[in-house]
Amino acid sequence: MKEIIQLKISLEQSKPVIWREILLHKDTSFFELHHIIQIAMGWGNYHLFEFNLEGYRIGEVIEDEITNGFGSDQLLNAKEVKLKDVISDTKEFINYLYDFGDNWRHKIRVEKFLALDKSLKYPICINGQMSCPPEDCGGISSFYYYLDVLKDKMHPEFKEIKEWFPKKYDASKFDKEKANKKLEKLEKYITKWMNG
Repeated sequence: MKEIIQLKISLEQSKPVIWREILLHKDTSFFELHHIIQIAMGWGNYHLFEFNLEGYRIGEVIEDEITNGFGSDQLLNAKEVKLKDVISDTKEFINYLYDFGDNWRHKIRVEKFLALDKSLKYPICINGQMSCPPEDCGGISSFYYYLDVLKDKMHPEFKEIKEWFPKKYDASKFDKEKANKKLEKLEKYITKWMNG
């Protein structure tokens, strides 16, 4: 029985493409998937998120909020919808938006369905490339602008950007082992983020 889904998450408009490949159970909720992506990509989970597939929106429903509408107008609860409820084919894509201000758009491709490997602890990141941009840097175009400025010490904005840009940030690096150590503590991170 194929219980595991392999997904490839790519940050749109990144060049070279910033991406991660992950393996996870098909009964993973979209709420859990959001947190898995946050850890695997290197985001800090400071902002709202939404998944979109086949016209359906899936996100975090605030209990005090009244949600109206049907189909694509209605926000489905990410805690209730599981991957197996909506994914059935390897040709499917899911759109994932993180941070409605900076607008980090990700394309998630369903790559394959696999049998459970009892030697692995799921979820697990199996591959990836590049570091995700720092939080709150203004979106993809601002991110690349800042990287260009940081290459030129004579640039008038160099000093200011260097002061607030993460000190040890290296756009070319991705630490898979570090991501997987955090993924092993997924429940702990979810609890921490939920409690602020």
